[in-house]
Amino acid sequence: MNKLLKIGAAAMLAAATLVGCSSSKSSEGSEEKPQEILIGISPDYMPYEGLDEDGKLEGFDIDMTKWLFDYMNENGHNYSYEFKELSFDTIITALQSDQIDLGISGFTYDEEREGLFSDSYYDSAQVMVVNADSDIQSSKDLNGKLVGAQQGATGEDVANDIEGAEVQAMQDVKVLMESLKAKGLDAVVIDQAVADNYAVNGDYKVLDEKLLDEENIIYTTEKHKDLLDDINKAIEAFKASDDYQTLVKKWFGASGEVSE
Repeated sequence: MNKLLKIGAAAMLAAATLVGCSSSKSSEGSEEKPQEILIGISPDYMPYEGLDEDGKLEGFDIDMTKWLFDYMNENGHNYSYEFKELSFDTIITALQSDQIDLGISGFTYDEEREGLFSDSYYDSAQVMVVNADSDIQSSKDLNGKLVGAQQGATGEDVANDIEGAEVQAMQDVKVLMESLKAKGLDAVVIDQAVADNYAVNGDYKVLDEKLLDEENIIYTTEKHKDLLDDINKAIEAFKASDDYQTLVKKWFGASGEVSE
């Protein structure tokens, strides 16, 4: 009986050793699994992010994200990433509840948003958009008017600061602009680049007055501080590259102001 037990124990030890060797060999023979990063994005904010005719993500933030992760992986890191489509106003909440790791969606700094934020990757401003035939010239003309803004965006706070304006916040920028076009709103407060993008077709005009100067950033949480440090290094390299100039012209046009 003791002999059988000894034989069984020896067999188990041999099997464990074999498995250990096999695992070690497998580990040595294959690349380390990349750290997966889930990114919250709201694809209703062209030219930052939107969907093409085939439903695929496109825009400056999409191209920038690929550049940043390629750079990090070429410089000693091993990241992979995936976008998760969310409404803009839920991205920060999703970050805080660990449902996502980053928020990249034309964000600008807002002191009321909890979390960490990256260095700036593009200059921005909040401006007013009106219909092409509107006689509104400035924010002073919005007293008693209906003003739209994206829910949860800094534009909503800016709109609420316009004296006498009645603010209607909506989740989707496309719905906002359609409401403006249908005369359901008198003006919309929105990011400069997004405003310019909508004004191209001639249905809208962008007023010269800038309500707030801003900078575009990436949001995350304290849990991902090391990742943010890597991203900031990548942003510095990105802004110094020829690719940055190319993408600014591609997505923001000749009017795009290159951040220094």
